[in-house]
Amino acid sequence: MALTLYVNTARWRAHQQSVLQQFPGLVPVCKGNGYGFGHERLAEEATLLGSDILAVGTTYEAAQIKDYFSGDLLVLTPFRHGEEPVPLPDRAIRSVSSVEGVGGLVGARVVIEVMSSMKRHGVKPEDLPKLAAGIDDVRLEGFAIHLPLDRTDGSDSVDEVIGWMDRLRANRLPLHTMFVSHLKPDEFTRLQQQFPQTRFRARIGTRLWLGDHEATEYRGSVLDVTRVAKGDRFGYRQQKATADGYLVVVAGGTSHGVGLESPKALHGVMPRAKGVARAGLATVNRNLAPYVWSGKQRWFAEPPHMQVSILFVPADAPEPKVGEELVAHLRHTTTQYDRLVER
Repeated sequence: MALTLYVNTARWRAHQQSVLQQFPGLVPVCKGNGYGFGHERLAEEATLLGSDILAVGTTYEAAQIKDYFSGDLLVLTPFRHGEEPVPLPDRAIRSVSSVEGVGGLVGARVVIEVMSSMKRHGVKPEDLPKLAAGIDDVRLEGFAIHLPLDRTDGSDSVDEVIGWMDRLRANRLPLHTMFVSHLKPDEFTRLQQQFPQTRFRARIGTRLWLGDHEATEYRGSVLDVTRVAKGDRFGYRQQKATADGYLVVVAGGTSHGVGLESPKALHGVMPRAKGVARAGLATVNRNLAPYVWSGKQRWFAEPPHMQVSILFVPADAPEPKVGEELVAHLRHTTTQYDRLVER
């Protein structure tokens, strides 16, 4: 009885191949929890894709994945002076986002991140003259730019990359490779056509591993079902049932990531209205669970426990049976399954 991730492997891999066709030379990204699949599995998939490089989030992730992937490892988190040293092989490539960072990695393989409109981190235009004087001390693998997902001001991703290409060229910096993120296929093609002497490499995680929503599905096993009448007390807090129905204990709790939700950026009147409605319901202990039964998303009877959740299913719905599975709409990047089943 488990929270299971079901994977249609043939469909999943066909999607990966379609992304590879759209972005030749792409750099697969494997960070965090491996987009729900785990580091070892994504390292295997990257190898099957024929990738010569795999991007990881941190030096600690690189130290784990180096035993599963034989190609280069690009660490996306920029180097910082004073960081804890982590032993890594020479095939590890460090990202740097400052002139000082370049100076701290003498002899190392590096990718230099430039400051995009995200304004997260990166070398700024005014730093380029100093940078030109320091790159001889490192083995430069290329430059990188991490672009925003949304452009509410109507600006263009390609124009932003071109602007940086022009600045780098004006400072006589080498442009043999540019790593990019969050470009559409046609934007990627436009850049490659405009700068044929530069190899553009798209760093892709979500689109590659999670782009086909029909290729994967989470399901939680029903562990117990208890009939309750309106007014019956139940659970840790002994609250009353609001109606006749069933308390359904299903696999998947906080240790799996169930009930844990990251903030979302809301745009438009309707999404904001729904957000207000959800917040209002939460104040009276009405929280929608990710589990679906009989075609409807069900409510938590009380906050999820560590390894299970208790749902309330009203009496007018079919009674779930022990051993049946409920589809669960869970976020891959925050979910830890009990088992993975390929089909």
